[in-house]
Amino acid sequence: MIPSAHADTFARDHLPPHEEWPEFLFTLPELQYPERLNCAAALLDAVVAQGLGERPAIVTPERRLTYAELLAEANRIANVLRDDLGLVPGNRVLLRGFNNEVTAACWLGVVKAGCIAVTTMPLLRAKELVDVVTAARVTHAICDLRLSEELQNALPSCPTLGTVVFSHDDRPTGLAALCARRPATFVNVETANDDVCMIAFTSGTTGKPKGTMHFHRDVLAVCDTFPPSSFAPTPDDVFVGTPPLAFTYGLGGALLFPLRAGASTVLLEKPAPDVLLDAIGRFGATVCFTAPTSYRAMAPLAKDYDLRTLRACVSAGETLPVGTRTLWEGATGVRIIDGIGSTEMLHIFIAAAGDAIRAGATGVPVPGYVACILDDRGNPLPPGNVGRLAVKGPTGCRYLADPRQRDYVQYGWNLTGDAYRLDEEGYFWYQARTDDMIISAGYNIAGPEVEAALLEHPRVLECAVVGAPDEARGTIVKAFVVLREGSGDAALAAELQEFVKARIAPYKYPRAIEFAETLPRTQTGKLQRFKLRSAAPANA
Repeated sequence: MIPSAHADTFARDHLPPHEEWPEFLFTLPELQYPERLNCAAALLDAVVAQGLGERPAIVTPERRLTYAELLAEANRIANVLRDDLGLVPGNRVLLRGFNNEVTAACWLGVVKAGCIAVTTMPLLRAKELVDVVTAARVTHAICDLRLSEELQNALPSCPTLGTVVFSHDDRPTGLAALCARRPATFVNVETANDDVCMIAFTSGTTGKPKGTMHFHRDVLAVCDTFPPSSFAPTPDDVFVGTPPLAFTYGLGGALLFPLRAGASTVLLEKPAPDVLLDAIGRFGATVCFTAPTSYRAMAPLAKDYDLRTLRACVSAGETLPVGTRTLWEGATGVRIIDGIGSTEMLHIFIAAAGDAIRAGATGVPVPGYVACILDDRGNPLPPGNVGRLAVKGPTGCRYLADPRQRDYVQYGWNLTGDAYRLDEEGYFWYQARTDDMIISAGYNIAGPEVEAALLEHPRVLECAVVGAPDEARGTIVKAFVVLREGSGDAALAAELQEFVKARIAPYKYPRAIEFAETLPRTQTGKLQRFKLRSAAPANA
């Protein structure tokens, strides 16, 4: 590894052992990065240095920031981190905010300062925040004041988190006031290209968060592979979308990709279908990133909006139904670029665009990546067989001090947990998840986490949560509940749903609840989830 610029060596100290890393490939000329690399400087300072400082970088319904203005804000934040808050390179900074220019500038400022961004979704509850802070040993946080309640509730259980600064806060201690006293210039920390710059958390099948550690070079690698090969962004493009910046899908589509192209991005705090459609016409958006559920919801509304500027639509986060693709293309004339990525890989690694699209297939490996189908012994399977999707390229899984590294990385490959089939033309066709993760409307939801929340209710004796097919959302969370006494009805089901929403992120709540006398188990007492999955469609 290259000598690190981190004074706080926590991240590098907690990388998996090298023998547990996947094989990394840097086969393309554009993936040859210098040893000293700060990806935020490459994404932002470099654009201004090219004379593009007056071009729009971030647009919101309230503000318009040029690249020069965004650079100034990110620099001021970096100065605040170092000079006011005393951070040193390698410290972890929790970011909690909506999709807006402040969250974007904070992410860039943290990385410019050589620190590590740990961005969290706005909907996370206190317990989930405690898990993240504890795993990453977060010391500082920048939190939107409108999202302060859950973080404040988490603080008593977060002894490492000693400093919290609030954005959207008019007090003298708020981020804006601190930034106003700091210069608009900053000498970027000369990090190594293999220094960790972000830790993105995802939930595994056990419900415990897994921190995925990504280097500065990884951030540029995802910018230099999927976008150029799929929709060739230019400085004239205007990006828009729905995924939160805390999702790596959203971070790429809403921030990294547009900055790498010198383009602009429209950030929307709460992008409902009608809000997203209005933004496309209002700001002349050309590239849209969202989930299949959103495309399906927007399709019947599209006729009422001006979408003439839209040229590329990207879908990921869950499998894209053929019906949704057909609806959207019929409504807009734009073919959806389907793709599969993962938090572990940082972004999309299989996709298809333009004439290469095959309806129902995810696509082919993005240039820079290779993929195959493996059997249970790690042997490649010939076309036509269903097996485990395996991928490798310039990015890959490096969990933060987690033994599950050995499950995700085997034989040098990243095993995504998806069952796929490869056809004779080299196209990959999604079949199902190989674990208990539920993917609903683009969100990854761990069934055991929902079960744990349900079990806190005094009337619930035991429960099991699985994914059930749903026409609108692709898959929904369904709970089978055994009560301690009495029978269940619609009122109790609604009560349980609200109970779960109050304890974990609301999007994880079970949209269907079926009350059962018993749950199917083996003779050794293990829950037979496959029986519940087979029962779920008929009763969802």
